[in-house]
Amino acid sequence: MTVDPALITLHRYYIWANRMRTHFDDLLEKEGYQTTRGEIESFLYMSYWYGGLYVVIEGWQELKLREPTIDRLLDSPNVDLLRRYRNGVFHFQSDYSDDRFTDFMHEGKHAVQWVRDLTLHLGRYFLQRFRPEVYGALP
Repeated sequence: MTVDPALITLHRYYIWANRMRTHFDDLLEKEGYQTTRGEIESFLYMSYWYGGLYVVIEGWQELKLREPTIDRLLDSPNVDLLRRYRNGVFHFQSDYSDDRFTDFMHEGKHAVQWVRDLTLHLGRYFLQRFRPEVYGALP
C-alpha cells in the first residue's frame, strides 16, 4: 500500500494536536481548574490543541480528503470560529479576553463536544488509512 507523503505529513500535525489534548485531559484529571496552575496550564494545552486541530482542518481541505463523518463535522460554523481561535492563539492579541477566544466558546454550537468528536474521528481516519488490516479499511 502506497501512502501519499502529504497524508503522512498531515498525520504529524494531527499527532501534535492530539498530544496537546492528552496533556489537557491529564491535567484536568489531576488538578482540574482548582488551582491557578491548573487554570493556566489547562488553557495552554486546550488552546494549542484547538489551534493545532485547525491546522489539520486546513490540511484536510487542501488535500481534498473525504470521509462522511469528518465531512459532516467540517460542515459546521464551528470551523470558522476555530480558525479565529487559532489566530488568537498564534497571533498576539493585546486584549486578554479577545473575541477570537470567547466567540468559539460562546457562539460555537456544542463547541467542546464538536472539537472532541472531530479529534476522535480524525484519529480513526488515520488509523484506518495506515493500519487497515487492524482497524478496518475505509470504504
